Amino acid sequence: MSKVIITCAVTGGIHTPTMSDALPITPDEIAEQAIAAAEAGAAILHLHARDPQDGRPTPDPAVFMRFLPRIKQGCDAVINITTGGGLKMTIDERLAAPLAAAPEMCSLNMGSMNFALHPLAERYSEWKHAWEQPYLASTKDYIFRNTFADIERIYRLLGEGHGTKFEHECYDVGHLYNLAHCLDQGWFKPPVFLQLIFGILGGIGADPDNLMFMKRTADKLFGADYRWSVLAAGRHQMAFATQAAMMGGNVRVGLEDSLYIGRGKLAASNAEQVAKIRRIVEELGHEVATPAEARAMLGLKGGDRVRF
Repeated sequence: MSKVIITCAVTGGIHTPTMSDALPITPDEIAEQAIAAAEAGAAILHLHARDPQDGRPTPDPAVFMRFLPRIKQGCDAVINITTGGGLKMTIDERLAAPLAAAPEMCSLNMGSMNFALHPLAERYSEWKHAWEQPYLASTKDYIFRNTFADIERIYRLLGEGHGTKFEHECYDVGHLYNLAHCLDQGWFKPPVFLQLIFGILGGIGADPDNLMFMKRTADKLFGADYRWSVLAAGRHQMAFATQAAMMGGNVRVGLEDSLYIGRGKLAASNAEQVAKIRRIVEELGHEVATPAEARAMLGLKGGDRVRF
């Protein structure tokens, strides 16, 4: 059995500063938490950027470049930069940092969808920053755009242009069929790396039967030419990661996906979540992949071929 790759999604573009003091905002905080997560066992670090002043998601390459070189110098983890960015960002904005950095990996959402966070806008009566509540509430009337033309463009610019490989984010079973179509077009080269995502309103629900169904569908569509990982939002995070590890998959944790370490208890850091899932994986009898092993498993170009 292959070793288990742990991905840590360090800050994301979903949670806002009011929700947790542990959510890294500044470049220093993102770098420090990313390096600590790698030291705890994460082979891949999935990264977004935040405006250092108020914590809102930003696509600005200059902000990314305030933490990317530091993380690379501080650990050997694979750096995976978002192409999803944050709500309401254009495709050009979402691509600005990846094109500047030419990373080993990027995330790539495999279909347009209702990406709905508006229930979170009702959970808090006071906010640290004025932008947070409207940002979340606006998703009641929001479609996260990822057309086939967008996907092909991202592949051409990053895959062909820079040798970047992708974490194919699949929020529903139709996204697997979208990826199969893209493979038929020759846009990606196997083995592809799937991130099966559960529990986002607008995507497939966090039901263990859905994980089994998504895995069976991936087997049917991709045969042996793929590797797969699982993330689940919020309280489902650790349970679904554990199920994935038991099924021979890889796992993703991090404060992008859940702010908690246990029922009703906020996580103190990304590293705390990584350490917890590492303990679970190892107690199940599996070994955790090093960054070098993850690079070999996923066919990555290596950290010496990036632009930071």
